[in-house]
Amino acid sequence: MGWKNPFKEMMNSKPLFLTMYGTVLVGIVISAVYVFSAVYSPDWAISWNISQHVTPSSPNQTLESPSLRVGGGVMSPAPRPEIGKLKPIWEAPPPGSKMPPLETFRLTKELVQERVKDNVVVATFGNYAFLDFILTWVKHLTDLGVENLLVGAMDTKLLEALYWKGVPVFDMGSHMSTIDVGWGSPTFHKMGREKVVLIDSMLPFGFELLMCDTDMVWLKNPLPYLARYPEADVLTSTDQVTPTVTDDRLDNWKEVGGAYNIGIFHWRPTDSAKKLAKEWKEMLLADDNVWDQNGFNDLVHKQLGPPVDDESGLVYAYDGTLKFGLLPASIFCSGHTYFVQAMYQQLRLEPYAVHTTFQYAGTEGKRHRLREAMAFYDPPEYYDSPGGFLTFKPSIPKSLLLDGEHNLQTHFTLVNYQMKQIRTALAIASILNRTLVMPPVWCRLDRLWFSHPGVIVGSMTRQPFICPLDHVFEVHTMLKGLPVEEFGPGINIREYSFFDNPLMPAQVKDSWLDVQLCQGGSENCQTNVTNTRGVLRFPKNSNEETLKKVLSPLKDVKVIQFSSMQDAFLGFADKTREEKFRNRVKRYVGIWCCVDGHDPGHIYYDMYWDEKPDWKPLPPQTREDDQPPW
Repeated sequence: MGWKNPFKEMMNSKPLFLTMYGTVLVGIVISAVYVFSAVYSPDWAISWNISQHVTPSSPNQTLESPSLRVGGGVMSPAPRPEIGKLKPIWEAPPPGSKMPPLETFRLTKELVQERVKDNVVVATFGNYAFLDFILTWVKHLTDLGVENLLVGAMDTKLLEALYWKGVPVFDMGSHMSTIDVGWGSPTFHKMGREKVVLIDSMLPFGFELLMCDTDMVWLKNPLPYLARYPEADVLTSTDQVTPTVTDDRLDNWKEVGGAYNIGIFHWRPTDSAKKLAKEWKEMLLADDNVWDQNGFNDLVHKQLGPPVDDESGLVYAYDGTLKFGLLPASIFCSGHTYFVQAMYQQLRLEPYAVHTTFQYAGTEGKRHRLREAMAFYDPPEYYDSPGGFLTFKPSIPKSLLLDGEHNLQTHFTLVNYQMKQIRTALAIASILNRTLVMPPVWCRLDRLWFSHPGVIVGSMTRQPFICPLDHVFEVHTMLKGLPVEEFGPGINIREYSFFDNPLMPAQVKDSWLDVQLCQGGSENCQTNVTNTRGVLRFPKNSNEETLKKVLSPLKDVKVIQFSSMQDAFLGFADKTREEKFRNRVKRYVGIWCCVDGHDPGHIYYDMYWDEKPDWKPLPPQTREDDQPPW
């Protein structure tokens, strides 16, 4: 059948249909005119230009006001957004402007609304001591294109610092100390209570809240994942260290034995979630001895089950109406599943987050772990130390790494072998006044707070593995200033991944001298430098004077790399300085923990183990013997 003429058909229709046809035709014409004008209008062009600038920023950006400094360059603030879009982060106030009154930053629904997108806001909080952690947290999110975020300031010093950097901030009214309060301290527990009060205050605003601790970072945009579970009232991370699923589904609530960790959790403003937050707050305010995380776990476990359905992985919890889910520990990682097990790698998954739990050495240990993972944002000067850097190629025999059983003896033999090389490197770094780039440290056994057979049964810990530096070394002691009169000059360190970091400037990596150890007196084994580019053959067992004479003048060389630390250094000429150095580095090593059936169960590492022929990896035999070897 051929096509009929629609106009002829329309003319033959009844008046009612004539009116309908006419209305449709007029609508088509008006729509066409509107679209045409919109496409060619300047406003549309501006809108398109803005959309090109809201993509994640380069990982090479550092955090400085008024712009983001990138190595030696500067990134200008993003253009002003369209009406209804979020104000760009890192857009600092104009030069010469004044700090607004403190009341401007009071937590209100209107203030939060300014940072909400798709009814979600991502939040953290802290005091000034954690400014670098907070800036790192914000930078990761903005690099991922997530700008619906907000930071609670527990002191005015942090509030002002964030405001001048263009970071959305509100005043928590806590008026806390600006110093690092220390994990587990009374002030630390007060901070936990502030979190609960904050959640209870924000949920009535009607927005979804992704609440985070400042000692975690986002590696992938979590919001699409959370949106997969629209029925969930609360989703939380856990301290689970054995896998319950092998894909990216929620962890199996029936198999999770680890504590529910409140460092990462997502709340929807439902009646049951609000009820939980209110009761949790009242519990903590009524008893100063209740830890916030323990209180949360106790409330949620009042009832656990039945499952909400057969597919989602959600479970009814708390009062039987709360729909609750556990974020998978393989991709919402703890400090163990990420830094020790690398569970996400073994399961071929992409991690969303890492929370620096299961670690040692306090805040310094957390920072160093993130640096090892190249997930911490340091200023440009961190990557260009004035005195230059010292590094070396660690040499470990295959037998120490792989042969025999993984037990106390083989673990300590492996670690002690590396420790001796690091001790030599620390001495040379001290003499040359260079910053030592630590090598990766290999371990055969995990370190925990309790007795275990070497690794956690059921975990995915591979043996041997590159262990975090805080498993063996007291990172906080290495980084803090010990009195020079007693311990000699300080020795700066950097993480083993330092030269692989994208933030490392080319001018540092390109200024490199390889020092190859050779037998003194052999051909081309020299103590005079004629060429500071490329390779220098340097005698083994050189003393302090030779090191200073040959290598100290090389101030223009940013990186000196020794081919080995075996037999690289004969010893200090000044015995007083040597004694101070020994006092210092003895305190650089910590403990391994813990053997089964013995109290105390830890074993001290000893930086000078090789000077004690009878040294064995044994725990203190009595409480009186429980003293470090210095």
